[in-house]
Amino acid sequence: MTYNLITTCKLGFESVLKDELHALGYQNLIVENGEISFKGNEEAIARCNLWLRTAERVLVQLAYFPATTFDQLFEGVSALDWAGLMPQDGKIDVEDKCLNSQLMSGRTVQSIVKKAIVEQMKKKQGVDWIEESGPEFKIHAQILHDQVSILLDSSGIGLHKRGYRAWAGEAPLRETAAAAMVLLSNWKPEKPLYDPLCGSGTICIEAAMIGANIAPGLRRRFAAEDWPFISADVWKKMRKEAESKISQSGMVIIGSDSDEKMIRLADGNAHKAGVEKLVRFERKSAEDFVTKEERGVVITNPPYGERLEDIASAEKIYKILGNVFPLKKAWSYFILSPHSAFEKLFGRKAKKNRKIYNGKIKCYLYHFI
Repeated sequence: MTYNLITTCKLGFESVLKDELHALGYQNLIVENGEISFKGNEEAIARCNLWLRTAERVLVQLAYFPATTFDQLFEGVSALDWAGLMPQDGKIDVEDKCLNSQLMSGRTVQSIVKKAIVEQMKKKQGVDWIEESGPEFKIHAQILHDQVSILLDSSGIGLHKRGYRAWAGEAPLRETAAAAMVLLSNWKPEKPLYDPLCGSGTICIEAAMIGANIAPGLRRRFAAEDWPFISADVWKKMRKEAESKISQSGMVIIGSDSDEKMIRLADGNAHKAGVEKLVRFERKSAEDFVTKEERGVVITNPPYGERLEDIASAEKIYKILGNVFPLKKAWSYFILSPHSAFEKLFGRKAKKNRKIYNGKIKCYLYHFI
């Protein structure tokens, strides 16, 4: 069966996500702020959850209809075959998003949508009570300009949760943001990659997974694996396909940090991600960064000041980076920062910059050569 699928992402990642979807073979993509929609079957649901590095979720649009009253909302939701979509004991969790519409009461929208689902399932199955003790089914009810979109969340836990990071420090870089930085750098495994402020190792680990062609979702489960209308054989096939595409080619990826605790954490995360043989972490301060390599890529996420350290300390690190990074034609640097004067502090003018979000923090990815 063909579905209308919607992949969501952080603002600024749309073009990267579009490239990822094209690489997976999907065409006729409709790109909007923070999401891309396209047509796909059950295998597409599984494949996208397993492979997409910069997406936050993969949603299945079940219905799209106008509603200016709660009665219309109830009828529209009731028209769907919920009994065929979820088991009798499925746990129903409704999230809402209402903008510029007559139906603007979030709590009421959630209540009406859930009531419509429960009443329809009770009627179809001939029961008086829905236990809701089984797997969770997260439904997104989005209402924009009086148009209702009912979406079923196939991912469950956000896709940035790869499963290798139990704790990431006090100010973590999202896995999806780290992957986007690596993809935007156009880094290739034959070129050394360094992160002199690696923290828990997220950039290095995501780079290693990209270089080895390891599907980021290979070590976790997804909500859609409990859906009755997607066979377990589909997931087995897609996982087997992903495993067959892993490459064992060598690469040089080195992360360093002044905090021994973070180095131990990074080593542990790399092991959980299955890339411990592809990355190396060293205890070293940023000012001690040195390399004899004639070419290389630095991808890093320095402290922001507003999150971990005071602004003066963060600005000191920016200046240090500008002093220690070698001025060689075959070197490039990709540095993420929200600081408006970063280029001045770094001491060089970026070739270009790109606005992206790390969580809710607006940042710029600066590209220096």
